[in-house]
Amino acid sequence: MRILVYNIAYGTGSPKSYYHNISSAHRYVRTSSTHFEKIMDFIQAQDPDILGLIEIDTGSYRTKFINQVELIAAQLKHHHQCSVKYKHGILARAFPIIRKQANAVLTKKKLPAGNFHFLPAGFKRLIIEVDIGGMRFFLVHLSIQKRVRKVQLAHLAKLAKGRSPVIIAGDFNTFSGSHEIRDFQMELGLFNPNLEALPTYPAWKPRKQIDFILCSKHIKVRRFEVPKVKFSDHLPIIMDFDI
Repeated sequence: MRILVYNIAYGTGSPKSYYHNISSAHRYVRTSSTHFEKIMDFIQAQDPDILGLIEIDTGSYRTKFINQVELIAAQLKHHHQCSVKYKHGILARAFPIIRKQANAVLTKKKLPAGNFHFLPAGFKRLIIEVDIGGMRFFLVHLSIQKRVRKVQLAHLAKLAKGRSPVIIAGDFNTFSGSHEIRDFQMELGLFNPNLEALPTYPAWKPRKQIDFILCSKHIKVRRFEVPKVKFSDHLPIIMDFDI
């Protein structure tokens, strides 16, 4: 099987530098469809069995009200589970663009109903949990605040404990380094198949490994890759595996 995990930044493209990222911030309000079309073509060429997408727009003004999840699912002929990243009752859900910001899991095979959990702290709180042929797959997007990430990881560990085989993937925002998730990995018995610690952020000059696919011992990794494609501010991660 092949899994592809990608923070696509709502299809807003890849800046050329931190300065350009700030100076072109208007793209988060209205963006060209060109970037997203390149992302779709890239994903289709990889032919993933499981696709975890972080920062995807479900139809805001920014994308001319086009639901990016449904568009990718239709192109790939995949089934999908998707939810907005913010818990009900949080003020963010009242804002026109933000309330359409989501994460999604897409698969070739039809999925049973997914579980949408919400972390106890942070702005982005969504955890998507799905059963894929007996394997539990969790997709997450953790806080940019280290203190909050620690709380989130403790909660995620309790949620995933006892599940096997399991894959936990997503954008962990571990800007301090991968040692941040060492205790989390040990508690759940997870290994990181990115043996060379290949960085995933920022795409224009990768320095930090903040995107992960963490696996239980039941997952046999055949291939791991971080393609150097500049369609987002993150690089995608791809893993071929057997259970």
